[in-house]
Amino acid sequence: MPKRGKPRPDEGSGRRWWVPYLLAGVVIAASACDERERLTFPAGPDPSDGAGPLTVIDRPNVFDTTVVAGPEFFVNGQTIDPDGVDTVYFLVIGGSDNFAPFRPNPPSDTVRFGIPITTSGNDGDTITVRIHGVDREGNQGVAASRRIFVQ
Repeated sequence: MPKRGKPRPDEGSGRRWWVPYLLAGVVIAASACDERERLTFPAGPDPSDGAGPLTVIDRPNVFDTTVVAGPEFFVNGQTIDPDGVDTVYFLVIGGSDNFAPFRPNPPSDTVRFGIPITTSGNDGDTITVRIHGVDREGNQGVAASRRIFVQ
């Protein structure tokens, strides 16, 4: 007796039953790759935060300080920046002291400083100390300052 109706898919047509499943899998995989977020990392060091270093004066811990003329008076503190501190600048107005800029070697994220202020022979003077830093990206920080009255 002859066979009637359509032939079965695996008979005579040359079609493979797994091809539609393969195409569906490729479409799903391709769409999943396009839609999910990927982790990305910067090519070099962390990008700059755009802000300059933070300078804090620890001693004296108040803006106005009165000292007795005679021994040196130290101004201590630190300059901090996650991009790395390139240079710390010291400006002394009044008195007789001048300080060159300080460049840490090797570069560091935190630079501690202590500068001696001469009080001998400066009776009655007002000395203002301003300190600020510049990071490795060239961003200048806000200056920290102290006013010292010499008696």
